[in-house]
Amino acid sequence: MLDLSDLPLPPLREDLRLCEAANNREGEPAWMIHDTVVNRFYRIGWLEFECLLRWGQTPRQVSEQVSRDSALKPDVEQVLALRTFLEQHNLLRPDPEQLARLQNASEGRTWSSWRWWLHHYLFFRIPLLRPQTGLQHLAKALGWLFHPLTGVLVLGLTLVGLVLVMQQWDSFTHAVVESFSTEGLFSFALALVVAKTLHELGHALVATRLGLRVGHMGVAFLVLWPMLYTDTGESWKLKRARQRLAIASAGIVTELSLAGLATLGWALCDDGALRNALLYLATTSWVLSLALNASPFMRFDGYFILSDLLDFPNLHERASALARTALRRSLLGLDDPWPEPFPAGQRQLLVAFAFATWVYRLVLFLGIAVAVYLFFFKLLGIVLFMVELAWFIALPVKRELSHWWAQRSRIPGQRRRLFYLFAGLVVLALAVPWHSQVEAIGVARAEHQLRVYTPYPARLKSLRQAGEVKAGEVLVVLDEPDLDSRMRSSEASARSYRARLLGLLADPAGLAEDAATRQRLKVQSEEARAARVEIARLNLQAPFAGTWLDLDPDLRPGQWVNRQEPLGILIDPSHWQVDAYVAQGQVHHLAVGNAVKFYPEGQAYALNGKVLAIGSTRAGQLAHRMLSSHFGGPVPTSGESLVPSSALFQVLIALDEPLGSLRETRGKLQIEGQKRSVLGDLGKWLMGVVLRESGF
Repeated sequence: MLDLSDLPLPPLREDLRLCEAANNREGEPAWMIHDTVVNRFYRIGWLEFECLLRWGQTPRQVSEQVSRDSALKPDVEQVLALRTFLEQHNLLRPDPEQLARLQNASEGRTWSSWRWWLHHYLFFRIPLLRPQTGLQHLAKALGWLFHPLTGVLVLGLTLVGLVLVMQQWDSFTHAVVESFSTEGLFSFALALVVAKTLHELGHALVATRLGLRVGHMGVAFLVLWPMLYTDTGESWKLKRARQRLAIASAGIVTELSLAGLATLGWALCDDGALRNALLYLATTSWVLSLALNASPFMRFDGYFILSDLLDFPNLHERASALARTALRRSLLGLDDPWPEPFPAGQRQLLVAFAFATWVYRLVLFLGIAVAVYLFFFKLLGIVLFMVELAWFIALPVKRELSHWWAQRSRIPGQRRRLFYLFAGLVVLALAVPWHSQVEAIGVARAEHQLRVYTPYPARLKSLRQAGEVKAGEVLVVLDEPDLDSRMRSSEASARSYRARLLGLLADPAGLAEDAATRQRLKVQSEEARAARVEIARLNLQAPFAGTWLDLDPDLRPGQWVNRQEPLGILIDPSHWQVDAYVAQGQVHHLAVGNAVKFYPEGQAYALNGKVLAIGSTRAGQLAHRMLSSHFGGPVPTSGESLVPSSALFQVLIALDEPLGSLRETRGKLQIEGQKRSVLGDLGKWLMGVVLRESGF
């Protein structure tokens, strides 16, 4: 094998620039390698600087000379590691073989390559301006903005504006809600363009005042989402971290200042177009500055501000490297050296920051993937959704697992066996059909229950007290004066016609009126009988034995009640059922007779039951108002109606024992269904989405 320690080191590129940087946190001097072609900066320490001064000799000679001429004692491996670093970042003068390799790699990045489209779909930049000359003139003209008195004045005006808005908070929130319309969204977009333009201009002006060159400004697209950007890469030339901090925080300071002044302007202006414009500027600037730009978990302003405050370059990369090493050491038992020496407390903070960054990005990228799926036509949305998951989530996990597999021989035997056992259990848990629980929500009610209403508007005479009743007992007695009067009138008319019939029978001349009188008598008798039947309907009796409850305490004898007003409810508390609702994708796992556990809200124990019936079509309307999200329930419904927003199937369940309460009770259910695996469910769901959304 060729020994590189005795071969001359390849020369550096001639276009590189080496400049001094601020000392490291330990006080060690540092330098920056400036790659002028791509405008990138690489920070190196004292050892690397001494090696570069002697570059071109063999690694062994470089090591010996640095040891002889300085207090450093590098070995050959450290010099070779520096060579590897320079090669990886293309800082060495390429030989013909390397040129051919770079050419082949660049050919794979052309627009005809799928890799090119993938990379540029995820992120690409479009430079629009080279503003250096204009920025220099503008920085001189706006020098007064950078005076401390200006900052104090803006801060004071912002506080006044916030106080005034708090006094008009209802009007402010109402104006924000009213602005969510087509015209309002367009205005928000316009305000966003203005705020972000000033944001980037703030970065550029501060960088110009510090003597840096702003290469270009333009639009960057992150997963097709446009955002303005400013090239302030030369900020790494600055030795002082406070100067870099000024550049990184200039955008947020500018946007917050705009938000504060717009807030004050809104509070002082009368209603009109100007006040609406100030509202859009204030809300977009406040929300985006605090919620997006200030986040340290993405490479936005908040990240660079935190890095400069801590004077900790490459915070994400270095913290992630520590977190990966911590995972390997704790889970696999590997004795990998730490990438950098840090005190234990600082290392734990960096590892925690890396984990928080991973979780934040996982949630963010999943959200972006869902947005891509929703806002593109469905088939393309599915493809882009899978690209998001693969590029941002699956590939990083795959790279780490590949490293674990490559290092499997170094894992201690006991830890390796535990790892394989755990991995096997995970695979079994995902692949073996064991999962059979189907989740549902529902309302428990008495199997026999009757809400009692008056058959028509009537006057209350008596109302039985709540309690146990037997079948046939009277619950409510009502009367209707007009009906009673009509019955008495019909009975009196019937008596009159009977008496007349007796007189006609005694008078031979009255036989001609006999048929007509009998007909009138029949009509009055029928009217009287019908009135008695209606009056009998006003005596409401219990059709079965049970418990009479839910009486209106405000009802008094003599009051009138209408047909929509419930008088009470009669239930049989010995038998209970549950009206449950199951998602469309789960209902096919159920069968009549399956075991059920019902967990009533507010109770720690479960009630057993079984499935009685399964609806064959989706439920058109919820049977119980308390399930609707409009009334505080867990089921999303359309507006104020009880129509479920998603497809649900009703399942009737019989409970083995009565409920502890006599009231209808909402709860969750676990229904034993067909056994299935997690991977199988995931595959069926993905296939269903593809078939449904692609229109096959």
